[in-house]
Amino acid sequence: MTAFKTSESPFKSDNTASNRCGFTLMNNQVGAVVAEVLRKLDNVTVTPLPSMIRVDGTGRFDLIYADVDDAAGEEEGWFDAAEFEENMSTHYGRMVHLDDRTIMFANPEDAAEYIGFDLKATT
Repeated sequence: MTAFKTSESPFKSDNTASNRCGFTLMNNQVGAVVAEVLRKLDNVTVTPLPSMIRVDGTGRFDLIYADVDDAAGEEEGWFDAAEFEENMSTHYGRMVHLDDRTIMFANPEDAAEYIGFDLKATT
């Protein structure tokens, strides 16, 4: 009788924290400009795909709307949270929209002051 050994699946469950956050954008003119702005950040990786653009970051990263306005050659205030939401498909991590930026957090504890997350233990 021959014994078979099954190899470990690369898709196995792993519940350790990744310290990553990100989102997908539509692969259109606006998505390309947002990706261009974020590609300049040291902790962000941008992956263009045929129908979308994947943006992944480590820890925290900020999408500053004025930077997108400049890169697009548009007047200040053209890009905002509504424009971002229209071009974003999905996200992972915590997302916080402010008047001048969207902040992505990998860990909810880092976003506590923005989302009302209470870090105090209850008894």
